[in-house]
Amino acid sequence: MYENGDEHRELLERLKAGDQQALGGFFALYHERLWRIINFRLDQRLFGRVDADDVLQESYLAAAQRIQHYLADPSQSFFVWLRLICNQTLVDIHRRHLGAQMRDAKRDMSIHAHYAQATSMSIASQLLGNLTSPSQAAMRDEISRKLELAIENMEPIDREVLALRHFEELTNSEVAEVLGIQQKAASIRYVRALKRLKDVVAQMPGFEDEG
Repeated sequence: MYENGDEHRELLERLKAGDQQALGGFFALYHERLWRIINFRLDQRLFGRVDADDVLQESYLAAAQRIQHYLADPSQSFFVWLRLICNQTLVDIHRRHLGAQMRDAKRDMSIHAHYAQATSMSIASQLLGNLTSPSQAAMRDEISRKLELAIENMEPIDREVLALRHFEELTNSEVAEVLGIQQKAASIRYVRALKRLKDVVAQMPGFEDEG
């Protein structure tokens, strides 16, 4: 259900009236969408240690602490604001669990660079899951790394538009709001990014005949 739903409007009115349970209603309403976003962005090295439901629980507590800031200036749509809270929580969790691994003797990787890398890894993983046949399993690791590097080399905004539209499944208007650009620009960016991704995939061994 999207922002124009009756349930959304009712929950927002309750929230403005001070009903604290309305926030839980929002998390229930958008649980599937937020879970999908978090699961996509979660670093694969944390699988088995942290799951999307853990992040959602922390995000709910963070949102409860910050809800008055939103209500004082509700310029964002509420779903986009909840997504922001979830992503900030996820960044904190990555820092908490992977901080030592993000900074080693060979390189100093900022949390933002790490987050972009995790996004590339997630895109590559989903593409491999969808496109790689069992007979290509032995090549999977090599293909995966090459695919990740190719995606990392895309323009950051194109990679992010692709992640938002194709993998987080945000609407075009939500993507525009997240990125602070016009809807027409977001649509053009998505079409261009999708074409570039298809070009990248077409050059990977084992993907030529997958469609």
